[in-house]
Amino acid sequence: MVRWFWQRKPQRRPLALRSRGDLGDATRVDFAELAPELSRFLGQAAYLQLGYFETLSRGIRGTPELSTKESLARAAGTALDKHRGIVALITERGEDPTELMLPFRENLDAFRRKTIGARPEETLLAVYLTSGMLDDFYLALASSYGETGERVAEILRVDGARPEIVPIIQSAIESDPEWRSLLSMWGRRLVGDTLLVCRGALRPEHLADADTRIEPVYTELMGAHARRMDAMGLAS
Repeated sequence: MVRWFWQRKPQRRPLALRSRGDLGDATRVDFAELAPELSRFLGQAAYLQLGYFETLSRGIRGTPELSTKESLARAAGTALDKHRGIVALITERGEDPTELMLPFRENLDAFRRKTIGARPEETLLAVYLTSGMLDDFYLALASSYGETGERVAEILRVDGARPEIVPIIQSAIESDPEWRSLLSMWGRRLVGDTLLVCRGALRPEHLADADTRIEPVYTELMGAHARRMDAMGLAS
């Protein structure tokens, strides 16, 4: 996972991000105004990780290769650990994890269905790329929630997808050059739907002007996405 400046220990101040094409002054984005209430943040973050666990678990059942099963099991285990970690924080706050996650079930299940490819390799690429973008975005939001946000950030910083999934994708590319163009196109298609999930995580009353205000964050997310693609030899 790419380590951005906001992935260090969160501080109680607005994020400082460089605007597109600007190498000088920084554009400040105050997530305290855009971030949802803490319960909503935790509920959506928890359900996202549960969804990745489910997708990876299905991948385990669908592959005949034992080594691939082991890799996916480790990646799924990391997603489940993240889910459990966030659920534990919700429980500590005296809230019901199921109640907090339920409002996001329909939309996030629809998002997962859109990112399940026709082939297992496409689905694995989707898990790697979208979980990377969304973890990065939630790490940025976490800076708005004090000590609880710091604990969420520690949970999300664990990267279980890259070391397990990337070698599988690279092996597929090496076995048949046609995979490169197919997966490159698929990776580009994932960006729009993933950014919509990010947008939906913000306070509803601020959505009208949110896109303009957090454009620097979108730029950072897309830049990290491109670096993930490039590292696998895929065109972004």
